[in-house]
Amino acid sequence: MNSDDEAAFREFATAQMDQLRGLAYLTCGDWQLAEDAVCTALAKLYTRWRKVDRPDSYARTMVVRAAVDEVRRPWWRREHTAGDALPEPPAHDGTSAMVDRLTVLEALRALPVQQRAVLVLRYLEGRSVQETAEALRCPEGTVKTNTARGLNRLRQWLGVDEPLGTAVGPGHFERAS
Repeated sequence: MNSDDEAAFREFATAQMDQLRGLAYLTCGDWQLAEDAVCTALAKLYTRWRKVDRPDSYARTMVVRAAVDEVRRPWWRREHTAGDALPEPPAHDGTSAMVDRLTVLEALRALPVQQRAVLVLRYLEGRSVQETAEALRCPEGTVKTNTARGLNRLRQWLGVDEPLGTAVGPGHFERAS
C-alpha cells in the first residue's frame, strides 16, 4: 500500500471509528467485543483497501459479521449461557427519552445475537431484507424469521401489544398506528 492509500485508510478509520464501534456494540452487546470486532473488520479492510469500492458499506458489513462471530465463540457461550426467559425490564415512568433508549438497548442485549444483528441492520442501518441477508450470509427467509421473532421478543420484553413500528430512516423509528 502506498503512502496516499495508507493516509486515506487512516483518515477513513479515524472518521468512522465511533460509528463502527456503536454498530458493533448494538450487535454484540459488549464494549470489549465491539472493540475486537471493529479491529478485526478494519484489519481486513486495510488489506483490501485498494479493491473496495464503498469502504463505509464494506466496513459496516464486516463489523456486524465480526461482532456476531465474537459472540459465537465457544468461550463466550460457556461464560454467558442464557435461557429462553427474558430478564425483567427495568422499571421507569416512561417520561425520559434517555430511559426509553436505555430500555430498548437492554432489550436488544437480551435477544440472541442473530436476531439482534438482523434488527440492527434492518431498522437501525435501514437495510433491506436482501441487503441484510447478504451482510449476514444467510437466506432471506432466515432474515424474515429472525426479524419476526426478534420483534416479538422485544414486544414481549417491553410490554407492547401493538407493532413496534417501522423504520423511517437509519436510526429512526415511528410507532405504527
